[in-house]
Amino acid sequence: MTDQLRQRIADTIAKDRVMLFMKGNAQMPQCGFSAAVVGVLKEVGAKFGTYNILSDPELREGLKEYSSWPTYPQLYVDGKLIGGADIVRDLHAKGELAKLLQA
Repeated sequence: MTDQLRQRIADTIAKDRVMLFMKGNAQMPQCGFSAAVVGVLKEVGAKFGTYNILSDPELREGLKEYSSWPTYPQLYVDGKLIGGADIVRDLHAKGELAKLLQA
């Protein structure tokens, strides 16, 4: 990965306290896993940004290396990778996601 791409990924993550890299956008998710994470974030009242990885193949592939996480969606909070759909749903079911987002 180039330094330029690494910086672009870091800058994108830093745009919002809660950033979701997903297929599609919050208004029109383009896969069930992305839709599930958007639904959970909306349910807990989180303010979040999204990035449509389908519109940027270079970033989509680079983010997999950057995060060491091979699938999408990827949720970041305060610049830190939280995980994908299963982890987000699990944290929500345990009541931990809302606490994390309010911190």
